[in-house]
Amino acid sequence: MEIHYDHPERLLGNIYKGIVRDILPGISAAFVDVGLDQKLFLSSKELSDQLWKEKRGRKGQTPQIQKLLKSGQHLLLQVKREGIGTKNPQGTMKISLPGRYWVFLPTDERLGVSRRITDERESRRLKRIAKKLKREGEGLIARTAAQGASEEDLERDFNYLLGTWKGIEEQAQRVQAPALLYRGVDLVRAFLRDRLLGDVQRIVVDSERTYQEIKDFLSYMHMEEFLNRVELYRGKRPLFEARGVEAQLRESLQPRVRLPGGGSLVIAETEALTAIDVNTGGDVKHQDQEQAILNTNLEAAVEIPRQLRLRKLSGIIIADFIDMKRRDHIEKVIRKLQEELKKDRVPADFVDITRLGLVEMTRKREGESLMGMLEEEDES
Repeated sequence: MEIHYDHPERLLGNIYKGIVRDILPGISAAFVDVGLDQKLFLSSKELSDQLWKEKRGRKGQTPQIQKLLKSGQHLLLQVKREGIGTKNPQGTMKISLPGRYWVFLPTDERLGVSRRITDERESRRLKRIAKKLKREGEGLIARTAAQGASEEDLERDFNYLLGTWKGIEEQAQRVQAPALLYRGVDLVRAFLRDRLLGDVQRIVVDSERTYQEIKDFLSYMHMEEFLNRVELYRGKRPLFEARGVEAQLRESLQPRVRLPGGGSLVIAETEALTAIDVNTGGDVKHQDQEQAILNTNLEAAVEIPRQLRLRKLSGIIIADFIDMKRRDHIEKVIRKLQEELKKDRVPADFVDITRLGLVEMTRKREGESLMGMLEEEDES
């Protein structure tokens, strides 16, 4: 289970015409005013390939950021990551426009295919079509949904994205910076566009207005095969309560999570990292204590990745499993943990075991954790 929580002031995916205000050579970054309360943080790694090529020295030296940007300069950039805590939102000049089948990269000449498309023949077909569609200086990445799509549908999706980008460029010529040029799609549409594949059997919604918007969006995106899978919930109890989601939301705000065999996890979020402690249950005094510890750790190896998804935890995660003496038991728990982390759509990886026996993991940051978002909602 995953919880996705939208914010009325969602910035992710927005494209702005901004003004460079502060350049920080020490950290090779700049702050760009786009008309928000906070300036966008722009790392030199997020500058466009075109800008690098224009400023690169004759001998191929990598120029410093103060040679690439100047105060007052106008830039087109996109919000890559929402602000987290007191940290500013992050921007990028490597703009990407996701559609149903493609991610269009108007400023980055790159071709790619989703890692989930493993058929080499299909991968070559999609690259061939991409080369035919895109212009010089542009890039295209085929999304998972592109697998098996007709060339006509692929071309239609590309033309939609190209038209969107042309509209953004025209708007940028007309307006004064700082200004919003393009607003990223809302959570519902982004979820439908990105996650609606053949394995989705039902889409249940409890708002008549949202129900109609979903059907309109599916028709607009030529995803008519999913129309009959959309259901309007008319039950007397709230949908989340009826499906047990409320209970799991309440659980996700508690530090302790019970494991099936009697053990538990204690989860503590901090700004720097998330610490997870695995505790034993009463059954570890069983005759085979080592087996009882292994069972608890295996349950934790399944539950920890689930909690990362449910709570939207990211960054550095440190887990303190119950000490195991046998090497084969340790390896078994790590294998299980790695298997479960691979189920996450957000890049999440096992990193290492420290000398103290702590397990290090990372999960890509995509914004505030669920607790952080819900606490912000309560304060507003």
